[in-house]
Amino acid sequence: MTSPELPAPPPDIQPETAKFWAATLDGTLLLQRCSRCGRAGYYPRFVCANCHSTDLVDFEASGRGTIYSYTVTTRGILDYAGAGSYVLAMVALDEGPKMITNIVECDPDELAIGQPVEVIFADTGAEAALPRFRPVVQEA
Repeated sequence: MTSPELPAPPPDIQPETAKFWAATLDGTLLLQRCSRCGRAGYYPRFVCANCHSTDLVDFEASGRGTIYSYTVTTRGILDYAGAGSYVLAMVALDEGPKMITNIVECDPDELAIGQPVEVIFADTGAEAALPRFRPVVQEA
């Protein structure tokens, strides 16, 4: 099982990310969509990473995705130095973008590429929560 005490360091909130981080406090994963090319984007920014338009609209993501890639880290650094084993992953969100995150509440030996996951939010004790993901429990 992944460490239940995984650190949740507060993010460095910048003007272009303020709405994203504020939404995390309400349990919302906020993405941007470019009105010009239609591409959904993550990490929040002032211009579309695809076409460089500044016409970006925020929207609430489903909070679901699949594991695109992952690794089990057994020796963390900085805030994660004493965390024990934890999963660092790239999740492909259902809306298109990919994000680097942690997979929690799981046995790392049971994870698989393509496995469905859902977002949860870890309290940082600050003005934001960290989006992390856990495997979706398949009901029988």
